[in-house]
Amino acid sequence: METVAHLDTHVVVWLYAGDLERIPADVRARIESCELAISPAVILELQYLFEIRRITETAEIVLADLEDRIGLSVSDLPFEKVATVATKLHWTRDPFDRLIVAQALAHGAALITADKSIRKHCAAAVWGRSKR
Repeated sequence: METVAHLDTHVVVWLYAGDLERIPADVRARIESCELAISPAVILELQYLFEIRRITETAEIVLADLEDRIGLSVSDLPFEKVATVATKLHWTRDPFDRLIVAQALAHGAALITADKSIRKHCAAAVWGRSKR
């Protein structure tokens, strides 16, 4: 099993909220056994979700809590490297998805996501018992 896994934004939100029933048991086991990281784009997306009132806490609060509770870190790969990978992801026009996927790919890490479109197009995306 990999040593580092990246989390998609919705997984971060569910972990923060303690909404673990939305995460399959084998995915929770993977989360517990890996170092966990996020793209800086997740920070921006969390803040956006807060501003449009989809979540109740700022990105700063969510991330500080998850850093303390589960050791979540923010990937520090150079943005140029991530952006270069993102330019090759033609299957989506969503800038958050492009950067989040590119960050995981550039890091050589799995991306834990329930997003079906990401799982369809990204071999590094995992959810449940299947890789896709």
